[in-house]
Amino acid sequence: MELPAPLEFGWQMKPLESAKTTLQYLPDGRLELTISHDLLKGITPHMLYWWFTHIAGDMTYQGKRYSRYRVWHPRDHIHWNAKPGPNGKAEAGAVFHIAEAFGRNPDYLVDVQEVVEKLDETGIRLSNRRAGFEVSNLEHTFTPVPDGTLYKSRMTVGAEHPLVRGLLNRYIRPRVFPEDMARAWLKHNVEEVGNFEFFLPELYAASA
Repeated sequence: MELPAPLEFGWQMKPLESAKTTLQYLPDGRLELTISHDLLKGITPHMLYWWFTHIAGDMTYQGKRYSRYRVWHPRDHIHWNAKPGPNGKAEAGAVFHIAEAFGRNPDYLVDVQEVVEKLDETGIRLSNRRAGFEVSNLEHTFTPVPDGTLYKSRMTVGAEHPLVRGLLNRYIRPRVFPEDMARAWLKHNVEEVGNFEFFLPELYAASA
């Protein structure tokens, strides 16, 4: 998959050090990554919920039309689409197809389809399943505070099910999602979440 040229908006993305992050291994061998993001100023949980149900399509930004998904991270994001949920929209039960490359590194390319297990004003949870077994999941939680939203992320990579976790967590996971890629994801996600402050208030006001 070819990386599109980066979009240049003049943003100063938040550095990794703006958030509190952890990388550790769980007792069953899964890799766990957590992020307590810097405060999202001027962003409400409802705006975040609206965003995750309206990622599809284009938007006008700085006088030009762009893919909304690519604006969200103008360097790393490649493509997004969705198979709608039971009510025909982006919701619990939908499947998100996500393509991105952390740090624009082709070695850190992901092209996955993830089931939306939860999506409301408290957060979103995505599950990646292979042959009926969950091999990774990602959950974001949104907590309202007076000046904005506290946003936390937790991702686990590997299998919890005892039938496959030994093989997957010990031999396969280190090859498909090694620690250097995990650290690149931490930086990518800190940037991605911080970018909401640049475009989401204006987009929400114009569209919601």
